[in-house]
Amino acid sequence: MSDKVILHYFNGRGRMESIRWLLAFAGVEFEERYLSTREDYEKLQSDGSLMFQQVPMVEIDGMKLVQTKAILQYVAEKYQLHGKNLKDRAMVNMYCEGLMDLMEMIMILPFIPNPKPKVDNIESKAKERYLPVFEKALSGAIYLVGDNVTIADVQLLECTLMLEEKLPGILADFSNVKSFQGRMLNCKAAKEFLQPGSNRKPQPDETYVKTVVEVLKLTF
Repeated sequence: MSDKVILHYFNGRGRMESIRWLLAFAGVEFEERYLSTREDYEKLQSDGSLMFQQVPMVEIDGMKLVQTKAILQYVAEKYQLHGKNLKDRAMVNMYCEGLMDLMEMIMILPFIPNPKPKVDNIESKAKERYLPVFEKALSGAIYLVGDNVTIADVQLLECTLMLEEKLPGILADFSNVKSFQGRMLNCKAAKEFLQPGSNRKPQPDETYVKTVVEVLKLTF
């Protein structure tokens, strides 16, 4: 296997985008191999590369890692982005679980014929359940956990940007979160990742949705 980190997924955000964000903050260069046909996907399956016959899959350190959370935790641990001790890591994991719950609600929107009610539900839950947690955690603090950036901070930045794409102004009543976002956007890694031509993917379009549906044979 190559020493280079290789990502196997669709040419779009989905579950791989958080991994791209984290690798960017870790300063890790990577190569992407996109699934564009059913045959691409079946080849990974027949090669035994997909433990649970699912993507994303990441080749790193001689392994073929699957399951998004497992991949994220491995990268976070490898590049010291997961907290300094057991208690810190527990907090980081709790924040990440909540953020992933919220981001997954946004991820499915392109696949829903009438997303408006879902968007309204996301706005309600974000304002009432999720954002207040981070607003409180960031009161008088620069980062969510400890004195350095962790995966939780990276995912919160990603999540706030996703929310604002769908709900501009949603952070108006969460000044600590908005200030945090501004600080994170000033990081070199964030600036580079958000530049045109970077590895960051645009919002899902019809082509992305069509490819995912055809490759995975999804039915709704």
